Amino acid sequence: MADHLDRSACPATVQLLGKAQQDGVSTAFLRADHVKPCPIGAEGSCCRNCAMGPCRVLLPRGKSDLEVEVTGVCGATTDTISARNFLRMIAAGAAAHSDHGRAVAETLIAAAKGEAPGYTIKDEYKLLKLALDFGIEVGDRPIEEIALDVGKAALAQFSQQEGELAFIKKAPLKRQEIWRKLGIVPRGIDREIVEALHRTHMGVDQDAETLLLHGMRAALADGWGGSMIGTELQDVLFGTPQPILGQVNLGVLKPDHVNVIVHGHEPLLSEMIVVAAEDPEMLALARAKGAEGINVAGICCTANEILMRHGVPIAGNFLQQELAIVTGVVDAMVVDVQCIMQSLPKVAQCYHTRIITTSNRAHIPGATHIEFHEHDAVNAAKAIVRAAIEAFPHRTGRVEVPPHRVDFVAGFSHETIDYLLGGVFRASYRPLNDNIINGRIRGVAGVVGCNNPRVKHDSVHVEMVKELIKNDVLVLQTGCSAIACAKAGLLTPEAAARYAGGGLAEVCEAVGLPPVIHMGACVDNSRILMAATAMVKEGGLGDDISDLPAAGAAPEWMSEKAIAIGQYFVASGVFTVFGVTWPTTGSEKFTRMLFEGLEEKVKARWAYEPDPIKAARLMIEHIDAKRKALGIDKARERVLYDMAMRRGLEAL
Repeated sequence: MADHLDRSACPATVQLLGKAQQDGVSTAFLRADHVKPCPIGAEGSCCRNCAMGPCRVLLPRGKSDLEVEVTGVCGATTDTISARNFLRMIAAGAAAHSDHGRAVAETLIAAAKGEAPGYTIKDEYKLLKLALDFGIEVGDRPIEEIALDVGKAALAQFSQQEGELAFIKKAPLKRQEIWRKLGIVPRGIDREIVEALHRTHMGVDQDAETLLLHGMRAALADGWGGSMIGTELQDVLFGTPQPILGQVNLGVLKPDHVNVIVHGHEPLLSEMIVVAAEDPEMLALARAKGAEGINVAGICCTANEILMRHGVPIAGNFLQQELAIVTGVVDAMVVDVQCIMQSLPKVAQCYHTRIITTSNRAHIPGATHIEFHEHDAVNAAKAIVRAAIEAFPHRTGRVEVPPHRVDFVAGFSHETIDYLLGGVFRASYRPLNDNIINGRIRGVAGVVGCNNPRVKHDSVHVEMVKELIKNDVLVLQTGCSAIACAKAGLLTPEAAARYAGGGLAEVCEAVGLPPVIHMGACVDNSRILMAATAMVKEGGLGDDISDLPAAGAAPEWMSEKAIAIGQYFVASGVFTVFGVTWPTTGSEKFTRMLFEGLEEKVKARWAYEPDPIKAARLMIEHIDAKRKALGIDKARERVLYDMAMRRGLEAL
């Protein structure tokens, strides 16, 4: 492996990469050195959609598809193949997030029927708001009846064959008009994803432009459909997050405790594991085995979910999942779906850790499967915690928990931001809009997404975000990106004075906000859409999301979900920059559609820039252009009125 000291910006990760090397453990960092990216696949130039191929549509060196036409066996051109591959990535990403949302809707229905012991309605106010969104009668009906109707209405959104998704109406009116004009308002979520796969089947849609249009439709079905349903219904079941103090990094693991790591994306089971870990019977059993207690910590987006609602610490982000086991103190790692490495059972063989899969959609050879069902969630959670306790006395090898853990503030829903800015009686985004208009805040950026071992772990996120806040851009974050910046100390109110520009720091200090705001897991990117919509509806910054001085980024992306998220950001009017690599470079024509042509259609576009500082500058240039278009680009002199000047005003 290349020098592990230069593989991560996170000191705990660097320390454990050294231990992994000593213990003879293979990690994603090591495998990234040995497994080089396929150069043809990386460009999006390989078509595997039928058995006449795979067709590698390589252009002559130095030529683009604007000059030379190269085709596959069926005659498909480079732009068609790139567009099909891109749409398939969107479909897969949208399917993952939307299936998450479907599981939450099914759990809400079961809870409303009294068939899911342990689950209750925690946020009745949000439930009633959702009932209005779905046109469900509220009156003086019992809350369980309303919850049942909301759950059924949400579930029906997945299979809806005609009409528009209900949450589309949450978007600004001008944005809805753009979507309707282009014919990309999603119908049912499942229908759009199925159609995406049908269109990309051999011999169906062979026009890159119509493939791209459907890509936007499928992505919107995720952002304003499946993901938003997941976020909203989780708030109903588990409570809408509020700011909470948390801790992050591998130092949150406790050598003298039974350590249970929850990893994945769906909080349905992890919520119950938190409860089971506090059960007196489980605690007594842990003490009987010689442990001081039971410590639950999270990895990846499950970590964000249970931190926001319970204060459970975060052990790390995507690339730290193997390293958590390398500490030698993780007794069980419980996984559900998405971003889980198949290597975990093999890494666990070097230690004593039990790897436990829980979803009927995700099995891993070598792992123990304890299937989770919402009807019996408490017992499944207890069985998992018991398995961790039983593993505790069997720890082997050298224990090494890095001493690194950092405090940060998490759990800012868009409703919470509303409250923090305006208070109980004047809750609104007006203070934010006013401070953007007066120039103290230059604009807003959503920086989200994964880790990728092809770049220095966490470094790209942290460098980009530091550059943005230094230039007075308020940053909203979710997922592994938020965890990276939390470890770097950017998610505390005190970070404003240390890292932010003067204007942003002044506002953060006045309101008590960090300059980088944690808004949840990657499914919660829908919260960023709602925050942008709230800014538009507040007024003064245009009448569409595309008018806002705002930009998005996923600088260390790796998963298909990131492409789906990026596409619904762009289709919603947000200029969006990705780093690491770009999956359509094999077709200059299709790449131009994404980087230039979309501006005409949806008033936003994609960009690719792997250098985090250059990418941040692209975002700032875009924000400045939007400020100029709004006429708020000129600095306004701050005048302190004396009594004579006030009398002059009154005389007018």
